[in-house]
Amino acid sequence: MLEPVISSRQNSRIKEACALRGRRQRDLTGQTLVYGVRESARAFAAGATLVRGFFCPALFRSPEAKDLVRRIQSEGGELLEVTPAVFEKLGYGDRMDGVVSVVATCLRSLQHLQLPENPLLAVVEGIENPGNLGAILRSADGAGIDAVVVVDPVIDLFNPNAIRASVAAVFRPNVVTASAEEILTWLRNAGHVAWATRPDATRAYHEVDFTQSGAIVLGNEAEGLTSDWSSSDITPIALPMRGIADSLNVSATAAVLFYEARRQRDGADDRANNRADKEASQSDARQL
Repeated sequence: MLEPVISSRQNSRIKEACALRGRRQRDLTGQTLVYGVRESARAFAAGATLVRGFFCPALFRSPEAKDLVRRIQSEGGELLEVTPAVFEKLGYGDRMDGVVSVVATCLRSLQHLQLPENPLLAVVEGIENPGNLGAILRSADGAGIDAVVVVDPVIDLFNPNAIRASVAAVFRPNVVTASAEEILTWLRNAGHVAWATRPDATRAYHEVDFTQSGAIVLGNEAEGLTSDWSSSDITPIALPMRGIADSLNVSATAAVLFYEARRQRDGADDRANNRADKEASQSDARQL
């Protein structure tokens, strides 16, 4: 049963939710804000736990908003209806489509990873811009990267801007955090290759074999990777630059590398399937 419509911008639930815009309150409560119908639905699909949902029917832009509210109700989640004026206080930017969710945050470690054979990971170190981090996570999700390891995070993974830019991919169970020492040890013990992106690398990204199990490593927007990634068993790679800039934005670099890896891996799978089909056909012909 729904509670009465909240019409006061000073309501305690509204104040609590708005306070989650600040990292201190997110860290203190273990909760964060998810703005928007699409982002909320995808956060729940990725396994995020709803704490509380706010909705304003007058601002719904699509049938998906009603579907999401019905789903939250059917699952017993707390739903609070608010007036447009109150939702304006809750909302953010252009994400005024009638739904804002408060969800629990969950930081995962390397021990939580469940990987397939021959995995491909992304490792991102020291990213400072939540929009960049979110864009990297979105590209990794789209390209089918098996896991993303956020190394020594400078920013809060559950910053609402990172959630929005990732389209809630940050909530997926294959997004974990680690120190540089932890992930390097883990990669070496597992026998995985590491490809470190460096503007001064002499080897182009398309010259390496991404069909191997390994990790694509990307660094901080301004300083790049730390010296932890300079050892001889790590392959430095670069994107050739034809203009005056010496590198792309880190999220653009990530997208190029992830999809090159996907292209190589899909091609290898196709060749393997063709070989298997050919061998099966030859076997059938011999039996005849």
